[in-house]
Amino acid sequence: QSHRVKGRTPLNQQALCVSVCVCERDRERGGVSMVSREHKRAAALHEKLQLLRSITHSHAVNETSIIVDASKYIEELKEKVDRLNQDLSSMQSPASEVSFPTVTVETLEKGFLINVFSDKSCPGLLVSILEAFEELNLNVVEARASCTESFRLEAISGRGEQNGESVGAHVVRQAVLQAIRDWSQSTDDQLPQ
Repeated sequence: QSHRVKGRTPLNQQALCVSVCVCERDRERGGVSMVSREHKRAAALHEKLQLLRSITHSHAVNETSIIVDASKYIEELKEKVDRLNQDLSSMQSPASEVSFPTVTVETLEKGFLINVFSDKSCPGLLVSILEAFEELNLNVVEARASCTESFRLEAISGRGEQNGESVGAHVVRQAVLQAIRDWSQSTDDQLPQ
């Protein structure tokens, strides 16, 4: 039993009041720190997305579009690396050697610009490359080819598909290179690899 002293609340009510106040204070602190941590995490993510947006020259506003633009930017960088590696390897090969045809594939708004060049005539190569286009379901919109003293192909295609998925420039380039390797193995006049 608690005894009431004049002007004071009983001791068990004071203890209960202090206990409730401590619990409420702890809950508020825990809630504040959780909200604060979540706010810091969201701010860090936002900052990283803005950095990614800046690096990739994206004009997107929402997170998904920034990530899609970054993915496209990475694909373009891969294409540039492939072209630079190809240019470097062609500079290192002796001039007296017949060179392996060079292949570049650039991404256009609705397709690809595909260039293939060899300093010698390559009978049958055009057919092999067109078969590779067909396997990727590339719809050739426009093409120019020369096969007399040298081999040159410039083709503009729509987007292609492989296994139901849209293909990128890297996949197109690899398919053309594979067609060239297959063609060179099937001819008597082997090209260096």
